[in-house]
Order: sequence, then C-alpha cells, then structure tokens
Amino acid sequence: MPRTRVSTTVDATLLARARALPGYSRDAKLIDAALDALLAAKLETEIDATYTAAYTAHPLDQPDGWGDLTSWLDAAHEQ
Repeated sequence: MPRTRVSTTVDATLLARARALPGYSRDAKLIDAALDALLAAKLETEIDATYTAAYTAHPLDQPDGWGDLTSWLDAAHEQ
C-alpha cells in the first residue's frame, strides 16, 4: 500500500507511553494502529446506531408475522 508522510506534534508523555508498548517502537506502527482503532470505533458507532434505529422503529414487543420477540425471549428463558 502507498505510504504518506505525516508530520505533527503530539503529547510527549502519551507518545512515550505508546512507544513503550511491545511492537510499537516505530511511530509509523503507532499511527497505523491508532488510525485503525479510530476507524473501527467509528464503524462500531455506525452499527450501533443502525441497531438502535431498527429497534426504535420496531420495538421488541411489537408483533409481526411470527409473534413478538419479547414473548419468544421470555419463553426461551423459561426452558
């Protein structure tokens, strides 16, 4: 993959702590890991929002063609 040079300032203590982690002595690996974590957190937030919207639009106790999920979960827990 193509690489891009990044030049910035960061908190010195935070950088020193991150560099002390095994496998992260190179700044490029640190930045790659941080960017991966940021994007993963963003994706997780988007997925959570999608589920929240779906369950808001169709609550668990709202019946559908198969019944309602709340009753099904209650019955499953009784077994």
